[in-house]
Amino acid sequence: MQVTETLSEGLKREYKVVLAAADLATKVEAQLDDMRAKARINGFRPGKVPVAHLKRLYGRAIMADVMQDAVNEANQKIIADNDLKLATPPKIELMPTNDQELAEAFEAKTDLAYKVAVEILPKFEVEGLKEVSLERLVAEIPEADVEQAMTRIAEQNRLYTPKEGDAVTAAKGDKVVLDFIGKIGDEAFEGGTAQDVDLVLGSNSFIPGFEDQIEGMKIGEQKTISVSFPEDYAAANLAGKPATFEITLKACATPAELAIDDAFAQSLGFPDLPKMREAVVASLEGEQVAISRRKWKRELLDALDKKFTFELPDALVTREFETIWREATAERNAEGKSFAEDGTDEVTERADFQKIAERRVRLGLVLAEIGEKAGVTVAEEELAQALYERARNFPGMERQLIEFYRKNPERLNEIRAPLFEEKVVDHLLGEVSVTDKKVSPTELVDLVKAFEAQSETSSAAPAA
Repeated sequence: MQVTETLSEGLKREYKVVLAAADLATKVEAQLDDMRAKARINGFRPGKVPVAHLKRLYGRAIMADVMQDAVNEANQKIIADNDLKLATPPKIELMPTNDQELAEAFEAKTDLAYKVAVEILPKFEVEGLKEVSLERLVAEIPEADVEQAMTRIAEQNRLYTPKEGDAVTAAKGDKVVLDFIGKIGDEAFEGGTAQDVDLVLGSNSFIPGFEDQIEGMKIGEQKTISVSFPEDYAAANLAGKPATFEITLKACATPAELAIDDAFAQSLGFPDLPKMREAVVASLEGEQVAISRRKWKRELLDALDKKFTFELPDALVTREFETIWREATAERNAEGKSFAEDGTDEVTERADFQKIAERRVRLGLVLAEIGEKAGVTVAEEELAQALYERARNFPGMERQLIEFYRKNPERLNEIRAPLFEEKVVDHLLGEVSVTDKKVSPTELVDLVKAFEAQSETSSAAPAA
């Protein structure tokens, strides 16, 4: 095997490889000899099939396998000898210029030459992390918020006593069971028909005006009510439109008294009320930590993006750009919007998405390097848990989805990558300079929202 480097430019490398015909022929002959001892072919005794006959039958297929193995072996040697870290798999181009030359190479009459092109990962040092400064917002949970959460849980789990009798009417606070058919004009609209729907009157779970008109209805009564969908209603085809609902009240129950005590806590699986309270506080604190994390993680990634500058592999950037562009195009088509309606044009949007792709690749490489040096790994148990969580979003197809990911390592990496990123980000929190600032939960939410709104308008590149 002869290897000659023909290109070394930036992150791109190319090599010319020549595999000697004699070496390939020797490997083919060895496989034919091995096959001769095992072959069972009509007209020949076991182990007595002439090698020439086997070569006529299987020689070309064996040579193809030998060539593939030789190419793989040569490529691995190139990578090892030159200490290369590849950004993408090698690209192979056979150098025989016509079918005749390729046929001669397959018959081991001439050497096999090919070009291998690779793009390598950039080398850079992850230093000076202590120079990165972050402000972490820390919200202290007021007692009033804890009490409010406890009351909300109690409300959600409140017991109800059925009302009975012909004169019974539904009142605010009652839980009712409804059938209804919603119409725009005389036509029932999609999603507007339902049966046996539970609704607590006064909970504002339905559109304005709906629940108020149920109050006073009797069990078994049918009634048509008129409402209007809000202008900002999620379903654009219903937003702002007047509608009618044909209502049937099937059952009604009055709420029992709220009792937030040990018995209530035990009904939810806690040993006593103090343990339930601890769990509620932990849950509220977890929510505040998650909100705060959105801000400091974005600031951390912004700082890393500015701190590290190096050449990016074209192949990785192109692949990332194509993914972003494909998703954006699908979303635009689904919404039926044009570039002009969004106040932009294709050239501008492509340029913005190119920046996003470059940022994501750069941050991905930086986080990977930091994680590798810190020994950050994703345990198989963590990966399995994340896979199961994703599978749960596809009821009835969980097993097939899990098998698909397990049989496709590249797709499984789509689940591993964000887990790895979060663990590296957690590691970085101990490497950079962090200043805690105490705020109220309300201030936390407001500050994070303002930060995210400013980030959206000042940068086209969201966090990786």
